[in-house]
Amino acid sequence: MIENRPGLNLLAHLTLMLGVAIVALPVWVAFVASTHTATDFMSGTIPLWPGPHLIENYSQMLGAGVSTSGTPPVGTMMLNSLIMALLIACGKIAISITSAFAIVYFRFPLRNMAFWCIFITMMLPVEVRIVPTFQVVADLGMLNSYAGLSIPLIASATATFLFRQVFLTIPDELTEAARIDGAGPMKFFRDILLPLSRTNIAALFVILFIYGWNQYLWPLLITTSSDYYTIVAGIKRMADAVDGLPQWHLVMATAMLAMLPPVAVVIGMQRLFVKGLVETEK
Repeated sequence: MIENRPGLNLLAHLTLMLGVAIVALPVWVAFVASTHTATDFMSGTIPLWPGPHLIENYSQMLGAGVSTSGTPPVGTMMLNSLIMALLIACGKIAISITSAFAIVYFRFPLRNMAFWCIFITMMLPVEVRIVPTFQVVADLGMLNSYAGLSIPLIASATATFLFRQVFLTIPDELTEAARIDGAGPMKFFRDILLPLSRTNIAALFVILFIYGWNQYLWPLLITTSSDYYTIVAGIKRMADAVDGLPQWHLVMATAMLAMLPPVAVVIGMQRLFVKGLVETEK
């Protein structure tokens, strides 16, 4: 039985409000900075209230970009990031779910060893193998391309492991019933496993989309043409302006715009995302 204690309720609400303030304050400061001019930051202080240049700053970033750093309009960079994030998220899910299906439902020699070979690649992120990966991508002529941005990041041992665990929870009686009804492996996969894995796919899609959207080092390394700049790498180039001081008001405007697609994905798929994380049985 839960007791009603006003003091504890007040403490809980104050703690939540403090947490929200800590998380929201940097976002508010970035938004305020995006509404001022570059001269407002010369004194080293940041205003705490919005300025009158919101439409001007955002219009400049959406329409022209920043010429001093060679940064294209934000729309182009956001489109590149969107394509890369979708390719990475969908590719990881497609490869991982089929790999887990093969490992769980097919009997072949060294099956467990194959799984552990996949699983051990978690210890080799792209930052560790970035030099040989770059060499392979360059030799294949995939620099400055969407394939070069996404294919080296498209495999996921974590997603394979999660789908394997989901498939292991599905009763054997369901598999036997499908076999008696004459369902082949792909029909069983399409009509039974995919619907049962819908919430897990949605939860992984949100996580992997944000992972792909926030990629920084790999896009920065393999893109030399502004036509393929991603939004995160573009923010870094804007902050490292060579010909003058960084235009922080435009950097912050770009950062605010870069937040919108991940936030939209999280909000749009929130119900399935939460259900996929907490669901433990089918």
